[in-house]
Amino acid sequence: MKNLAKKFLTKTEQGSIQAAVRQTELLTSGEIVPLVVSASYHYPVADILGGATVALPVSIVLTPIVCGLFWTDPRNMWIFLCLFIIFFSLFYQIVQLIPWVKRLFISRREINAEVEEAALTSFYKNKLYETRDRTAVLIFISVFERKVCILADRGIDEKLSQKPWQGIVDHIIRGIKKNRQCAAICEAVQQTGLILQTHFPVKPEDTDELKNLIIGE
Repeated sequence: MKNLAKKFLTKTEQGSIQAAVRQTELLTSGEIVPLVVSASYHYPVADILGGATVALPVSIVLTPIVCGLFWTDPRNMWIFLCLFIIFFSLFYQIVQLIPWVKRLFISRREINAEVEEAALTSFYKNKLYETRDRTAVLIFISVFERKVCILADRGIDEKLSQKPWQGIVDHIIRGIKKNRQCAAICEAVQQTGLILQTHFPVKPEDTDELKNLIIGE
């Protein structure tokens, strides 16, 4: 999963997003930071669960067959254990290496919780709270989970009576599903800018305080 973020956007696409952020921030004093990570968590239990779920029935089916080849009791537990260890090790590696297989063994609740926690951690880790007017917006994209989370700093939340972020989140997710993630992120940046422009117009002394794109591990 380590390289998912780097494969998610080409260098040209990264440049297009950075340009979209710079252009949008000319109209508002707010700061918009798209951040892409490979995964919000490594989900070790999913590897174990996936390996065991496949290895157990396969071992049960193959044990009497193998016992028959060696003229031994078809209920031989040693042969069953050997088969289980072999297939568990094999499928454990498969689950680790193939993202869509691993997602089968992770609950939606766990994914939502981990992405939200990772987004909040990233907000503080990258110091988005340090803008002059507390007007930063994080667009957090976790590739493995196929989840998007938007967090706005205190200065923005205090001004917005309604939180318009879910519509932007849905727009990005739809774009990712259609393999047009770059365009979807650029459009999300522009939509966010329009929201910020109303309450936080650009100031004469405004400067670019944060990175325009962050690609994580």
